[in-house]
Amino acid sequence: MSTETRRPAEKRLTRKGQETRRRIVAAAAQLMYERGVTEATLEDVRTAAGVSGSQIYHYFADKQELLLAVIDHQTGAVLGMQEALFADLDSMAGLRRWRNALVEYQRRLQCRGGCPIGSLGSEVAETNPEARLAVASGFLRWESAIRDGLRAMHARGELDTDPDDLALATLAALQGGLLLTQIQREVRPLEVALDSMLDHIESSVKRH
Repeated sequence: MSTETRRPAEKRLTRKGQETRRRIVAAAAQLMYERGVTEATLEDVRTAAGVSGSQIYHYFADKQELLLAVIDHQTGAVLGMQEALFADLDSMAGLRRWRNALVEYQRRLQCRGGCPIGSLGSEVAETNPEARLAVASGFLRWESAIRDGLRAMHARGELDTDPDDLALATLAALQGGLLLTQIQREVRPLEVALDSMLDHIESSVKRH
């Protein structure tokens, strides 16, 4: 069952029920982020969320269903944090501001944790097809936000290169930069990856 088919049921929850469900998902997301999907047990989630076991099973049939909710939660959190910046990705200045915000956020985190979506993806890619597709959907949403800005530049005649390819390459550079930044505990890999990609985009901008 996909997350899309569950959403109508979520809407029938009372406000208190919605709050309890969100608390469970938030606790599970934090535990899976810190410990990994396998190590974060439902008992751990129950304790962290301050709920009973029966409450967890009231909202989620099993850990798989909770995992899919966590993927959706993390995707929303990661993209929501960038939402205001996405609106300005149709200019080099906006792209640079986005880059600076991403680098500064990793600096504040002391380069720990990596990408919440990417971390989940690396765990489930080879063992959980449904979860892998959910992560892929999250990355597509991220790519789409980048692509919209680049397409706007292309539509105005400012960009020579295929904006769809540039968006995919930018997201790939971002993910690789985040991974190396996490491993090396310094922001330079992310800075270099994004700067190289944005320099490439800028080289494709037409000069009038």
